[in-house]
Amino acid sequence: MSVLITGGAGYIGSHTVRYLQEAGRETVVYDNLSTGHREAVSGCPLIVGDIFDKELLIETMHKYNVQAVIHFAAFSLVGESMTSPGKYYHNNIAGTLSLLEAMRSAGVDKIVFSSTAATFGEPEYTPIDEKHPTVPTNVYGRTKLFMESMMRDYDHAYGIKSIALRYFNACGAHKSGEIGEDHHPESHLIPIIMQSVLGSRGPVTVFGDDYDTKDGTCIRDYIHVTDLAQAHVLALDRLLAGCASDVFNLGNGNGFSVLEIINAVQQVTGRSVRYSIGDRRDGDPAVLIAGSQKAREVLGWKPEYADINVILEDAWRWHSSHKNGFSV
Repeated sequence: MSVLITGGAGYIGSHTVRYLQEAGRETVVYDNLSTGHREAVSGCPLIVGDIFDKELLIETMHKYNVQAVIHFAAFSLVGESMTSPGKYYHNNIAGTLSLLEAMRSAGVDKIVFSSTAATFGEPEYTPIDEKHPTVPTNVYGRTKLFMESMMRDYDHAYGIKSIALRYFNACGAHKSGEIGEDHHPESHLIPIIMQSVLGSRGPVTVFGDDYDTKDGTCIRDYIHVTDLAQAHVLALDRLLAGCASDVFNLGNGNGFSVLEIINAVQQVTGRSVRYSIGDRRDGDPAVLIAGSQKAREVLGWKPEYADINVILEDAWRWHSSHKNGFSV
């Protein structure tokens, strides 16, 4: 019996594959490599295929005796989702429909879904728990919320059980330094700062310093990618144990401002960070902090790498040895 990881050559997907492998679990990666990296996958089959190829999905599930799916395959750039909404509605929603139909045909009835804090939109309160209203302010968040609805409907109609994991700012890298974050284009703060320090990009732009926060810059909840991987495996095991469909928020419950992250990177790397203050970005809330008590109590999730310095040290190990990402 094996676990199929769609989008398993991507950032969070590849770390989840590695976590499963380290636990002795059989894995199969399914990825079209449009944003993932072949080099991020080792020690398991890699099926290069499109999420819309239903027949290949069914064939893969039968061939490798797949018992459950962990679904990462989706486009995830917030800005791009607003300028190219059709691309996101087609790939994320229609692609997930193709996957669910393939699962139904293959008799696979369990799926862990990579969702996002973007489903919540502007926070009415923090920390944000699972009861917080879901009013996404961008197309990306809307597609993820609709994908959650699809999975609830497939549970009701066909008994396909699902767990959606809504996580906040994924960061860090595997302790080995062998895999890490490599996006093109890069939109996440920590790798942008690291790349600036390494000279592969110019000064960092801080989008706004007039928010109602301690230093005027946005505050976010940063969570180590390996802790996210742990949560996906715990969610998988919960479904395999016969539990009902559910949704969980994932974060450390601690917030750090943009300037605090810049200062922490300087401490970890011993190098100065060049930055300038730019205008606010539309739709950037001042504070986003997760309430993850439900995941801790129900899943038994225990983040191991909550210290921001540990997160940054792991990220630095990866970026400093892979200045050009996996193309090194």
